[in-house]
Amino acid sequence: MRKLGTLLMCVFFIHFTSFEQAIRRPAASGYIGCGAYSTYERDAFSFISNQAALTDIKKVSGGIYGERKFLLRELSFYTAVIVLPTHSGNFGIKTVYSGFSDYYETQAGLAYGRRLGDRINVGLQFNYFAFRVAGYGGAAAFFFEAGTLIHLTANLQAGIHLYNPVGGRLDGITGEKLPFVYTTALGYDVSPQFSVNVEVEKEEDRPSNVNACLQYRLIPRIKAKGGIAIATSRLWLGIGITVRTFRIEITASYHPQLGATPGLLLLFDNATETNAQNEQ
Repeated sequence: MRKLGTLLMCVFFIHFTSFEQAIRRPAASGYIGCGAYSTYERDAFSFISNQAALTDIKKVSGGIYGERKFLLRELSFYTAVIVLPTHSGNFGIKTVYSGFSDYYETQAGLAYGRRLGDRINVGLQFNYFAFRVAGYGGAAAFFFEAGTLIHLTANLQAGIHLYNPVGGRLDGITGEKLPFVYTTALGYDVSPQFSVNVEVEKEEDRPSNVNACLQYRLIPRIKAKGGIAIATSRLWLGIGITVRTFRIEITASYHPQLGATPGLLLLFDNATETNAQNEQ
């Protein structure tokens, strides 16, 4: 039975990694990058949504996020990020692992972001993506993504993000083309404690999706997040607590047909302690 289950899981993965190879995303994908379009909530994970968000991170920071998609070990997802600010712009490093021993995907990316004038941030990221199927080999590809943030007012920001705009292709087994994903977003800080952002995402050969996210700081050291992905009716929630320079967040998302996905986020950020103190 175990071998049969493993075989079925491989078939599941192979199906989704063919036909315009869709890169694996966390079930709560809107969650970890939710701060990209908020002046007050931007953190080390924000450049996952838009590399231009790197520009406004002032101190060295990093974090790890993991989830067990739909409570299945074979669909586990992990990502780690590091942000390194410099005088000539900020750098970000991202790594991703998803899957299990018989089928897994990995990704590594190097990002760079900087400010152009007072109102525009730009960012660029180069990625290496690979997957491997036990007994069949694997394939890999290089591609890039880019983003722009425009500060329309002190509290309102707009953004554009392009994922694989020139059509990188996998070598090896399939030769399939990686998808092109175009995202536009708008974020508004109602106050330092409450922010909202909306993303409209269009993946090549798939219907458009809208991701909406709300963040509210209940007290200086505790904040809650919530959101929805309209295309799949997937809901997600999270709550986090800041302890000195660390933040711990527990997340959960729910898909109407596939069920629940628990997750855990750990963030180290020298700025979190300062932000919490400033709000007290």
